[in-house]
Amino acid sequence: MLDVPFWLWAAFAATVVVSLAVDLLAHRTAHVIGFKEAAAWSGLWVGLALVFGAVVFLVLGTTAGTEYTTAWLLEKSLSVDNLFVFAVIFAYFKVPRAYQHRVLFFGVIGALVFRGIFLSLGVAVVSRFTAVLFAFALVLFYSAYKLLKDEEENFDPGKSFAVRMLRKVVPVRDEYAGAKFFVKEAGKRVATPLLAVVAAIEAADLIFAVDSVPAVLAVSDDAFIVYTSNAFAILGLRALYFMLAGLLDRFHYLSKGLAIILAFIGVKLVLQASHKTISSDIPEIPSPISLAVIVVVLAGSVVLSLRRPPPASSERPGPPADPPVGPSAGPPDRDA
Repeated sequence: MLDVPFWLWAAFAATVVVSLAVDLLAHRTAHVIGFKEAAAWSGLWVGLALVFGAVVFLVLGTTAGTEYTTAWLLEKSLSVDNLFVFAVIFAYFKVPRAYQHRVLFFGVIGALVFRGIFLSLGVAVVSRFTAVLFAFALVLFYSAYKLLKDEEENFDPGKSFAVRMLRKVVPVRDEYAGAKFFVKEAGKRVATPLLAVVAAIEAADLIFAVDSVPAVLAVSDDAFIVYTSNAFAILGLRALYFMLAGLLDRFHYLSKGLAIILAFIGVKLVLQASHKTISSDIPEIPSPISLAVIVVVLAGSVVLSLRRPPPASSERPGPPADPPVGPSAGPPDRDA
């Protein structure tokens, strides 16, 4: 484990809090986020992550810096698949585009909390039971197989556990009320569909954590490295969604690239676990090689996608076209 100075933890926490506050202030008025605005914010989040990575290099050394960069890029690439699910959720609930950023803002806060819990548990388990890495590798191999076979997760936003539990705890009205999560009806406090959308987003992130947590633990078993890299990748997810919302279908080879990356990380986990539990003579894959593989595969899948457009029949569900903005814009008239 790294000897991380307290001030570095404090600097990370302060950076996240201040960044979220600035983001919230900048988007205090609901509006449709266009490509240019999303690209600017995406560049800001990427720049922030890289600056923090430079600090990690300087303070904790080359190995830690390389692990951070690899883990951040890995999580960033895996989270792209979340964007398709976001589009499905927004389409299902007919979320007005002006309110989508508000939903993702609170969804990101929840993701930061839950990822912190899962990663802490993962680090604790791996430190005590190294053999669990073999199980993590199997999870990644299975996920890679599903991506190669184009077996999508049958995620129904309305039937997700989080949404069903929300409806049992608090009544949920059918119509939106602007950007509000709660309103009063007949003297009682009821939730708007916007809160159900946040619950669905959180449920989707929990599903994707099944892949991302084992993957990042293959890069590093240090709590500071795995959490900070995950946090900065998650923080930039909203801007990435709005920047790529209209281009998701064009990157049809990305799922194949992610499958290769997951399989590679699975092999890395097997070698890592074998090195620790079977024989120290079994080689491990260094972080610089892992970083290079991720970069090459990602770049290759993007370039191939742009050079070979997808056939119309193979396109994945895209984001909602442009639902009306206003209090009366609501989800489909169904039990969700």
